[in-house]
Amino acid sequence: MTPNIDVRSALQEGSQQPYSDLVTRRTGQLVRTVIEHRIADLADGSVAVLDFSHIGLLDRSCADEILSKLMLPLTADHPSKDGYLLLRGIAEHHLEIIEAVLEVHELALVVQLPNAEVRLVGAVTEKERHCWETVMRHGAALADAVAEEVGLACETCQEMLERLARRRLLRREADRFVPLGAVA
Repeated sequence: MTPNIDVRSALQEGSQQPYSDLVTRRTGQLVRTVIEHRIADLADGSVAVLDFSHIGLLDRSCADEILSKLMLPLTADHPSKDGYLLLRGIAEHHLEIIEAVLEVHELALVVQLPNAEVRLVGAVTEKERHCWETVMRHGAALADAVAEEVGLACETCQEMLERLARRRLLRREADRFVPLGAVA
């Protein structure tokens, strides 16, 4: 199950105002609370898609309140929930702010731009990015195939892919690593 959560509707539900801009920490708290309620009953392993297509302005404090507080529990050493987030409809002007927030918290996310391009943003190394891109190109891949393509030792690549999976940037299915779903 992949729920699509329109962030603007979450904003309107939380604030009861017809806004489309995310500009204060308080607004971020309201939106995050609505999103948390919407994803609370998702089955483990579900991918929640947060759709930013109808969001205008996005300031750093609001992005921090929403994204870091949704992601940190998922990427903790002992997460209480096994879920994934994917951001859709991310405009170029949102990217700088989102990446700054993710970098501060050493987080990363998969985002889909309006043109359907999928990117890995946030705190990742170039080698991690290259491994992630290889899995994305193949749709699913074994660690040894990724290692061969990117020129890493198999054990090193396996560890890197495992880390990407723990950080909720790839899914692990048996011995393969796969993107976060059909939307990716």
